[in-house]
Amino acid sequence: MEVFDSVSELRRWSRESRHAGNSVGLVPTMGALHAGHASLIRAAREACTQVAVSIFVNPTQFGPSEDYSRYPRTFEQDCALAAAAGADVIFAPTVEELYPSGASTFVEVEGLSDRLDGASRPGHFRGVATVVAKLLIAAEPDRAFFGQKDAAQVAVIRRMVTDLRLVTEIVACPIVRDPDGLALSSRNIYLSPAERVQALRLHESIALAEALVANGERRASSLIRAAKRILVAEAEIRIDYTEVVDWATLEAVEVATPGTLFAVAAWVGATRLIDNLLIA
Repeated sequence: MEVFDSVSELRRWSRESRHAGNSVGLVPTMGALHAGHASLIRAAREACTQVAVSIFVNPTQFGPSEDYSRYPRTFEQDCALAAAAGADVIFAPTVEELYPSGASTFVEVEGLSDRLDGASRPGHFRGVATVVAKLLIAAEPDRAFFGQKDAAQVAVIRRMVTDLRLVTEIVACPIVRDPDGLALSSRNIYLSPAERVQALRLHESIALAEALVANGERRASSLIRAAKRILVAEAEIRIDYTEVVDWATLEAVEVATPGTLFAVAAWVGATRLIDNLLIA
């Protein structure tokens, strides 16, 4: 497995790969890889003949009081996991490589960027859209793979790719969970043992919404009300949002239909976690 730290190296590898008749898949990550990331890499391996994994903690998607400086950085372990899952290349640029001195260009998807996570994290999706655009331009992949857990991010990226007429196909892969149901996240490492138990309330709220839908409930207000009862029962949990939205626009809907997204975000202690359910 090769490791590149420059855009020129990554682009040259991608172009040579495609010139040889191969398809290229990209899995963008911020490192601290876990089984969820491994599932994305395996999906890319199945769909493409060559796979690159980017590892870059993107400073522009963190707010002033967020965890950029302490975000887990485990590069050697990440490389081992990526190789085992089928990656051919690791792209690990410096901040200066992606944001050269004097850079003043950013990408903002208006409307979507202010919804769900964007409402409580101003500027977050501006940073996400900018760095993903940079990665897609650098790697020129046929497909890029993201996890459904970050469903709002997927919606923003899909709109950006459509609006900018980029050729990369955006592939959303299913959420990977621990056996007890907690959605895998690099930030789970922040949870104390007690908070780890409390965090299960997010999955419980999702599971309850899924059960209600299976029994015929479609009213968004009822699904939200039921989920909030689960979350507020835990004193250490502070709800950010509980929403039923159209996945393409992230706009709230009154009635859940197939393809609608039921999404929750909450702080467990000092750690913000997200989870969601795609209505079947």
